[in-house]
Amino acid sequence: MLEVKETGLQSMLEKAISEAKENHTARMISMTKKVNKTNPLLFIEAGKKLSVDRTFWSSTSENFSIAGIGCAHEINAKSNRMEEAEEAWQKLRDEAIIHNPYKTSGTGLVTMGGMSFDPLMQKTSLWKNFSHLSLTIPEMLLTQSDDNCYLTTNVKVNADDQAAELAQRLNKMERMLLNPSINLPGEVGIEMKQEIDPETWKQTVTYATDYIKQNYAKKIVLARKLFVKLSDEAAVSSVLKKLIEQQPNSYVFAFERNGDCFLGASPERLVKQENDEVLSTCLAGTAPRGKTKEEDDRIAHSLLYDEKNRSEHDFVVKMIRQSMEHYCRAVNVPDKPVIYPLKNLQHLYTPVTAVLNERYSIFDIIERLHPTPALGGVPRDESLAFIREHEQLDRGWYGAPVGWMDSNRNGEFAVAIRSGLIQGDKASLFAGCGIVQDSNPDEEYKETGIKFLPMLSVLGGGNHESH
Repeated sequence: MLEVKETGLQSMLEKAISEAKENHTARMISMTKKVNKTNPLLFIEAGKKLSVDRTFWSSTSENFSIAGIGCAHEINAKSNRMEEAEEAWQKLRDEAIIHNPYKTSGTGLVTMGGMSFDPLMQKTSLWKNFSHLSLTIPEMLLTQSDDNCYLTTNVKVNADDQAAELAQRLNKMERMLLNPSINLPGEVGIEMKQEIDPETWKQTVTYATDYIKQNYAKKIVLARKLFVKLSDEAAVSSVLKKLIEQQPNSYVFAFERNGDCFLGASPERLVKQENDEVLSTCLAGTAPRGKTKEEDDRIAHSLLYDEKNRSEHDFVVKMIRQSMEHYCRAVNVPDKPVIYPLKNLQHLYTPVTAVLNERYSIFDIIERLHPTPALGGVPRDESLAFIREHEQLDRGWYGAPVGWMDSNRNGEFAVAIRSGLIQGDKASLFAGCGIVQDSNPDEEYKETGIKFLPMLSVLGGGNHESH
């Protein structure tokens, strides 16, 4: 990683072009500057005019967001996907020419993206635009951290590029994105909801409980899909706005690939890295919110002392602790969970902190943690084998790690739950729940119905009849 003090875009481009000629290879340059406060959602909406893919990440409780437009470079990986991705990211970082006088997380060279839940699962046409692992370095990146805004321009230059022409194009793009004379589009409504074969799904729950009773597994997480037809094409920026407003304490994300957009609001952090410090959180065990404070407190109390939910939660805590101990030192786990409230649901919550040992990276932690017992089951291999054979669903990126990382060893990945894949005026929503030996198929079906609500409400309400 070559840190440069040069601040003029054109002179940086000239330097990179001359190095590309010398080394007969393309060079990535990344240049960050402070800009006036800009609404990241208007930035995302303005990017639509360019007909390029857009990426978005927001940690609503921390007043932090990253909005990306276009793609200066993409990392794709298939077989040993973590190893391949880490190698490619390391190489890109090492060879890039970076100008970033700020040490703010999410500035400098940043990559954003995600991966599929299970790379061994047969991919269907629904997820044709999303590879098993895809990380994008956006061409233009707006980072909002507290009250400060930063713009990063990333561009890959070749030996035959013209610095003046490139600079002109990038400056024009910047002006358009930072001064959008637009409003966010209006909201859409839901015309029709279609449950996908409910009775077959309930039957699968019964198979899972039988499988568990025979001691092949302790817990299996089963997901299902809800198909939604919208009144018009959904505007990503407007859906994101509603998710941010309605889902506090969540990570709001969007990843576009060739016009299809996977987005959601996940309360579940997988791992956060700040230099050597890492933080993972266990969010397992779910109950609805109450209509009054008294009812809410009563539900929270019974969730805290409910045997099924506590044992489900303890599975996950134990697994996270063991995973962290593999790569970290000073692993710290509280004795018992607390309640983590969201708009429609409340969960049991335990944070796990640690210090990353040398030689290891966020990729190692992700590989070790995913899928957590909250999304796969226990033991991992047996539950995944059951899911592959019986779930009849291509989860795609649902339930998988999505997030970002920067060239200063900061990053954060969440588990992509409470999410959906939007394709024009259609959406496929996903929800799952943990099956144990005494699970009731009708109750589990009802629980997944509650978990669809965050996405249904931002797409036009959750009260329409299913067909």
